[in-house]
Amino acid sequence: MNLPSGEMTVRPPRALNGFGHINRYWDRTNNCFAAKILPGEFYVTVHDELITTVLGSCVSACVRDRVFNIGGMNHFMLPHDSGDSRWGGRDELSESTRFGSYAMERLINEILKNGGNRRNLEVKIFGGGRILAQMTDVGERNIQFIRHYLETEGFRLVAENVGDVYPRKVIYYPMSGRVRLKKLRSLHNSTLIQREEAYLHQIETKPVAGEIDLF
Repeated sequence: MNLPSGEMTVRPPRALNGFGHINRYWDRTNNCFAAKILPGEFYVTVHDELITTVLGSCVSACVRDRVFNIGGMNHFMLPHDSGDSRWGGRDELSESTRFGSYAMERLINEILKNGGNRRNLEVKIFGGGRILAQMTDVGERNIQFIRHYLETEGFRLVAENVGDVYPRKVIYYPMSGRVRLKKLRSLHNSTLIQREEAYLHQIETKPVAGEIDLF
């Protein structure tokens, strides 16, 4: 782990229960600790640290309690659905939307469990780029899902940067709600695409881990 010069005893603030596996490091550019999440991961914090990820077709929701300054970010992709593509209510959800709902509810429930209040939550969404050439609708389906989910659940969407054809690097500061976004207009290697293709294959071959309800 890279630490501030002259402060070799500095350690990241203690992670909330269940997040000890997340990669955290000292970000010299931003002068704070950072948590980096990969596809399928999410992170929640009550500390003054940032959360970052790189998105292609995937979507990240940045959610925070604007009163108690607790928040987090997820990074998810819907599995490909070759059957029913309706975006109905909870009783009509396909396997794809069930997966997306699970990803959202895990994030939101952790925020509520650690002191957040549903009435105070605000959401920003990012990603859903068209970067997987053989599946051009994946990003758009992710965008449709997250917008429908937030509307159905009654959450306040305060900002978004979604769609188009480029990947994005997102840096989120849960305590303030600030977001820094960089559009990656060209990829010099195929790492991101390979990572998302591997993640998509993984979620298509494994069942949803279980269903949970919002508090």
